[in-house]
Amino acid sequence: MELFSPDFGLIFWMFVTVLLLVVLLGKYGWPFIVNSLEERAALIDKGVEYAQNAKEQLETAQQEAAKYVSEAQKQQAEILREAAKMRTQIIEEAKEAAAKEAKKVMDAAKVSIEQARKESELQFRSEVSQFALQIAEQVVRRDLADDKSQAELVDKLLNEVETKN
Repeated sequence: MELFSPDFGLIFWMFVTVLLLVVLLGKYGWPFIVNSLEERAALIDKGVEYAQNAKEQLETAQQEAAKYVSEAQKQQAEILREAAKMRTQIIEEAKEAAAKEAKKVMDAAKVSIEQARKESELQFRSEVSQFALQIAEQVVRRDLADDKSQAELVDKLLNEVETKN
């Protein structure tokens, strides 16, 4: 049972070895380990901070993107309204121009018709007067064929002149 009851020398050297190990580790090992852990913690903190900054930047970028999309939609709606307004304006101007052109054509047609009517009326009067003269000439020739009818015509015309004065 000597194993279970250690000797004083063994305990002393174990104590010195452990103490030496603790001193060496305390002087050289623990600072290195602690520094490594602190560096690792700082690296993790920087990573967390970087992730938070990235998250904030992403949220800001999303808000700006939403704002730009909203502005773009407003501009698109405005452009569409202006295009519709221009379309109706162009249509109205075209209608007005067409109405003016139609009025010009109608006025020209009326003038042309009126001129043609006057020309045909003048031609009709000319022809009627020619026919009337031809008829009158034939009637006068027939009526004035003898001397008696000529004398009666002269007397009748003189009577008409006297009654008018």
